[in-house]
Amino acid sequence: MQNLVAIVGRPNVGKSTLFNRLTQSRQAIVTEVPGTTRDRQYGKVFWNGREFSLVDTGGWVVNSDDVMEDEINKQVRIAIEEADVILFIVDVMNGLTDLDMSVAQMLRQSKKKVVIVSNKADNFDLGHQSAEFYALGLGDPYSVSAINGSGTGDLLDHIVTLFSKENDEENFEEIPRFAVVGRPNAGKSSMVNALIGEERNIVTDIAGTTRDSIHTRYNKFGMDFYLVDTAGIRKKAKVTEDLEYFSVIRSIRVIENADVCILMIDATRGIEAQDLNIFQVIQKNRKGLVVFVNKWDLVENKDTAVIKTFENAIRERLAPFTDFPIIFGSALTKQRILKVMDTAKAVYENKKKKVPTSKLNEVLLPIIERTPPPANKGKYIKIKYITQLPNTQIPSFVFFCNLPQWIKEPYRRFLENRMREHWDFSGTQMNLFFREK
Repeated sequence: MQNLVAIVGRPNVGKSTLFNRLTQSRQAIVTEVPGTTRDRQYGKVFWNGREFSLVDTGGWVVNSDDVMEDEINKQVRIAIEEADVILFIVDVMNGLTDLDMSVAQMLRQSKKKVVIVSNKADNFDLGHQSAEFYALGLGDPYSVSAINGSGTGDLLDHIVTLFSKENDEENFEEIPRFAVVGRPNAGKSSMVNALIGEERNIVTDIAGTTRDSIHTRYNKFGMDFYLVDTAGIRKKAKVTEDLEYFSVIRSIRVIENADVCILMIDATRGIEAQDLNIFQVIQKNRKGLVVFVNKWDLVENKDTAVIKTFENAIRERLAPFTDFPIIFGSALTKQRILKVMDTAKAVYENKKKKVPTSKLNEVLLPIIERTPPPANKGKYIKIKYITQLPNTQIPSFVFFCNLPQWIKEPYRRFLENRMREHWDFSGTQMNLFFREK
């Protein structure tokens, strides 16, 4: 299972700039104004053959005029609670402040692995000024410049040494792992309880590789899988955080530890921004997807037209990936919950599906001949041969052709759609690569 690293610190020390640098993206908005980041940003970092998740948080503030102060601080606390390693960002230009001291106090109490990152050390002389951060009592400061990237390589080298071995090595049998994810109050707890609540004798709780993930073995009605759940879901009654802020970071853990995610949407509220955030995490992690529209028993008008409209609305919001099953039901009345599990199992099989090379060429080459890729500068692109790559996380196919660099996104999508028409890849993403023969 992957490790989670959280970036924390007071406002305007360069947390989002460092997040963008390490994830090699421009996801987080960066401005000179303190308090720009409010929602958590989430991204992937690849370094020396290792991969981990990185979460950017808002700046820790106390006694400010910002109405969002409490909510931002709650997010920071959740991030600290969930993370394996914490990057505590301080500003070498401004030196040590009272706010830094209060963040350090909280981090010492968390008993987590903490790395002090002394940011804005844009030149050699500024790097020497990092020594004052030893006063925080959290170990050696790493001098970096998030703007120009200096020192970030050494920092990443150090971060990957802090990950515990057991997080990398999973000891579960080759049984599908299904995760129930969604906004708080979408009915995840009811779903989990409906599935495992009645006959406790055939449920074994196997503590997962992380402190907060629990794998429940479910083996009745001819099904055998792990249901991945979090302490966050189980202890919902104790949660006092504002609901909209709370769900994504807890979902990251569960999603990374699953093969197929069951995204629960509240039928009474429709698809909301928080659902889209969770969907993006599922996509980034290349997991299978089943959408379960819960609380369908509370909807008065259930005719076919209403279902169709609801389905179209969901697919439109989650486009361009639209080939996934949507099931309407109720966790409370147990309506269609077994169908959800059957569908999740089918999606798991689709992720592992292998199409013989002969079949691929037999079906796709005539289609390509009838509708070839558009010519570029008078040159024609000829696709000669197609094969599927072995041992990939999602179905991946290679198209060998003479001018791979000229195949554009619309044609790539055209080919993917034709493949989905001929073979059932519902619920799983696909990779199409174009290579020179």
